[in-house]
Amino acid sequence: MGRFLYPDAYLPSAYRVDYAGLYRKGYRGLIFDIDNTLVPHGATADEGAVRLFARLKEMGFAYVLISNNKEPRVKAFSEQVNALYLYKAAKPGPKAYRRAMQMMHTDCGNTVFIGDQIFTDILGANLAGIRSVLVKPIHPKEEIQIVLKRYPEKLVLFFYRLRRKKKQEVL
Repeated sequence: MGRFLYPDAYLPSAYRVDYAGLYRKGYRGLIFDIDNTLVPHGATADEGAVRLFARLKEMGFAYVLISNNKEPRVKAFSEQVNALYLYKAAKPGPKAYRRAMQMMHTDCGNTVFIGDQIFTDILGANLAGIRSVLVKPIHPKEEIQIVLKRYPEKLVLFFYRLRRKKKQEVL
C-alpha cells in the first residue's frame, strides 16, 4: 500500500487536534477541508467552527480553507469563520496546497493540512509535501461519489493501522 496515502496522524475530529502542541512545535499555517471535516456536508459554520477559528487566530495561526466545491459554498463558509479560501481546488493536485501556503506566507515545514478524505485531502497534502491529519467524517450523509471512495479508504486505513502497530512494537 502506497505510503503517500497515509496521513501523519488519524484523529476522531478536527476539533480534537492539539493545536497548541502544533504551535509549540513551530507550525504556523493550517489548511482545512470544509465538508465533513469542520461541518456536515453543505452545512453553514456552526458555533464550534466559529470558536475554533477565533481560537486559532488568537494563538497566532494563519489558515486557509481549500475545497473542490464551487465558490458560493466556500466563500459563504469562509466569511462565517473569517478565513482565506480557495475553491475548485482540484484536490488531490498539490497546486492549491502550495497556493494556500503562499497566501499564509508559510512553507512545507510549518504547515499542516486537516481533512476527512484519503484520496483527495491526504493524498494532495502528501503530494505537496506537508504534514497531513486525517479526521473521521462528521456525518455519514455524503454524495455518492464520496460514499464509493469510503470503501477503498477502509482498506488503506487497515494497512495504515497495521503499519502504525508494527512501528510501535519496534519502539
